[in-house]
Amino acid sequence: MTKPQMTHDQMVKKMLKNPEVNREVDRLNKEEFGILDQILAARKAAGLTQAQIAERMGTKAPSVARLESSLASGKHSPSLSTLRKYAQALGKRVELRLV
Repeated sequence: MTKPQMTHDQMVKKMLKNPEVNREVDRLNKEEFGILDQILAARKAAGLTQAQIAERMGTKAPSVARLESSLASGKHSPSLSTLRKYAQALGKRVELRLV
């Protein structure tokens, strides 16, 4: 008799019980979502809507919404050029570092 296969969710749940795996996932999430937190905080501090950012970037509001949601979901990595345009719309710049 064969053992039933685990679903993806079951496998993830099992893996996250391992403290080392859990720490690494937390570290990666902080790193990945850090840029989203910075972007949203900068937009809020500037008092700008997605539509206003889009206008300054020369695009439409749904594009900015997709950019922000793609960063939140981690399913898409925007280009450096797109991040620069977003930053410029906020009167900021992107600084990329290797450490």
